[in-house]
Amino acid sequence: MAVIRSKLKDVMENHDPKLSIRKLAKDVNYHFDSIRRMYKDEMIQYPRDLLLKLCLYFNVQPGQLIRIDEDEHNDRTIDECESIDHKEDGNDNGTDTTENL
Repeated sequence: MAVIRSKLKDVMENHDPKLSIRKLAKDVNYHFDSIRRMYKDEMIQYPRDLLLKLCLYFNVQPGQLIRIDEDEHNDRTIDECESIDHKEDGNDNGTDTTENL
C-alpha cells in the first residue's frame, strides 16, 4: 500500500547542512516537536499551516516536502483500505430521516 513520507530531512540538508530542527522551528514559528516528527518521518498528519510555512521558508512546493512511497510492511490493497475508511460511523443507520420532516 502506498504511504506518504516526509522529505524534510533531505530538504533541510540541501538548504543548509548545519540547519538544526530547533532553529528551523524557531525560524518558522512552529512547535519544535511537530518539526522533529516531520523530520524523522513520524508524523501521521501534515498540518497545512506547517506545510505552507516550510514551503515559504525553503522556497519549495509541497511535493518537495512529501512523497508517496510503497509501504513494504503493509500488504493491504487500496480497496481494503477504502472499505475500512468508509465503514459506518453509527450516524448512518440506513434510514432516510427526511421522511419524518
